[in-house]
Amino acid sequence: MDSNLLFLWGTPRSMSTAFLRMMLERGDHEVYHEPFSSIVVQGRTAVGEHTATNHDQLLELLEERAADRPVFVKETTEYDYLTTGGDRIPHVGRHTFIIRDPRLVIPSHFAMNPGMVCDDIGYGHQLEIARRVREVTGVRPYVIEAEDLLIDARDAVERYCRHARIPFLESSLSWHPGNQPVWSRTEKWHRDAARSSRFTHSERTYEYTVDNNRFLYDCYWHHRPHYHVLRKWARALVPA
Repeated sequence: MDSNLLFLWGTPRSMSTAFLRMMLERGDHEVYHEPFSSIVVQGRTAVGEHTATNHDQLLELLEERAADRPVFVKETTEYDYLTTGGDRIPHVGRHTFIIRDPRLVIPSHFAMNPGMVCDDIGYGHQLEIARRVREVTGVRPYVIEAEDLLIDARDAVERYCRHARIPFLESSLSWHPGNQPVWSRTEKWHRDAARSSRFTHSERTYEYTVDNNRFLYDCYWHHRPHYHVLRKWARALVPA
């Protein structure tokens, strides 16, 4: 599906904001940070000079923006957008996905949001979007593993760009640290990304993990099957 509108869907704490930071560094895309969740949380989100107050309106505005420029949208999947007005999502633009080992995602999420419920981890919602995209397009969507960005960022990003049919810009693999206006609403969640200057391992450790907390353990085993479906897709050959 040819389109200037490129989506990246990731669970919270999946390094998706670092990926967005790389896309900002490119300078050739208009970049949107979590506009669907902004509608869920605050009832609105800005798209250019306009404001969207529901998911369908947001999609229409993004399509309009992408009519004459490349647009990149990063979104997290703690919410179920498909059944809350976003049923047209799989039909609009091109969809890619980023995954990270839930053993790392879950403790990080819990440290930021101790009141979370298990569904907030987001792998189930992420997989459902991916499955719907496959149904609509007939092609398994592209899935990138966050761990590959830490092993060899150049190779992982180059492969992503080749699939997305956008130029690979090696200069985008490093950047100046600092907060970005695009993520101001959720700034506290992005301190690692703000401190970073490239894709890098976090040195942070957590008091509660899937190994010492029963709630996190149960969340891990709930989401693990969804993660492994997407990981299998990430390791399969996806037609470009």
